Amino acid sequence: MSVSLTLTYITTKVPNFAQGALVTAGLYTGFALLSINKINPYESMPLSFLVGGFIAIGIYLAVLRPLSRKGASIISLMIATLAVDIVFIGIFGIYSDYLYQAKEVYDAKQFYALTGADFRLFGVNGVVYAAPTALALITVILYLVLTRTRFGLAMRATVENSNLAKVVGVRTEVVYVVSWFIAGGVAAIAGVFYSFWLGGEPDIGSILLISMFAGSILGGLKSIYGAVVGGLVVGGGEILVTTLGAQYIGSWVTAYEPGIPLLIMVVTLLALPGGITSLDWRRLLLRRRK
Repeated sequence: MSVSLTLTYITTKVPNFAQGALVTAGLYTGFALLSINKINPYESMPLSFLVGGFIAIGIYLAVLRPLSRKGASIISLMIATLAVDIVFIGIFGIYSDYLYQAKEVYDAKQFYALTGADFRLFGVNGVVYAAPTALALITVILYLVLTRTRFGLAMRATVENSNLAKVVGVRTEVVYVVSWFIAGGVAAIAGVFYSFWLGGEPDIGSILLISMFAGSILGGLKSIYGAVVGGLVVGGGEILVTTLGAQYIGSWVTAYEPGIPLLIMVVTLLALPGGITSLDWRRLLLRRRK
């Protein structure tokens, strides 16, 4: 989720508060295909990727690009993405009502069906193996695309200086559209993996926004690879703190789990505004050796 959020930010320089809608889109795609067509979510992931990707393109073309061309400020664009997210919460609510009434899917409002659709290996849910593997593959693929392809070169040029990239012939609009498509697809896949473990509901994407931003900010907000590390730290921190807290302090600690990403964001912004990617690791290692 943090990787997809970072990918949309580095292309348009706008924090996308509608990113949660892309996560929920993938989540509901997998759930609907499982409930109605009995298709396992692992098998329907390519379709979830396409759904999330095309919704992301729609958000960019219908909302962000027109407003940007009219000179809207970053604050206005942020508010616009927040409005889009609110609209999608309503859309997913309507869709869940449709599944409930027309398709007789009685747990469409809040479901855990995907948790039962997961496979088990050595007594552990398959998502424990599949999600990290998918994260590694996505990271490697993005690395290869960014460093070994002409599109990657065009994307890096656009991110660095879009006006200069246009001058040298880069089709920046194509770069933006493709980048948003990839980001939307990755977010949708993340939504499917999330629902394997914790289920879902129409506004789950909005609830997860804090964790997404915390991971991206910790990773530097401008680095895809930093977002991978930041997301792992935030997600691991949530689980570790609540698990140890429940074990040694009391089960009431789990109620404060949503505050952990906020705490990480505050600490990062105060101590390391540029995120972990802004650290000069070579200098730190040299100091330690001395």
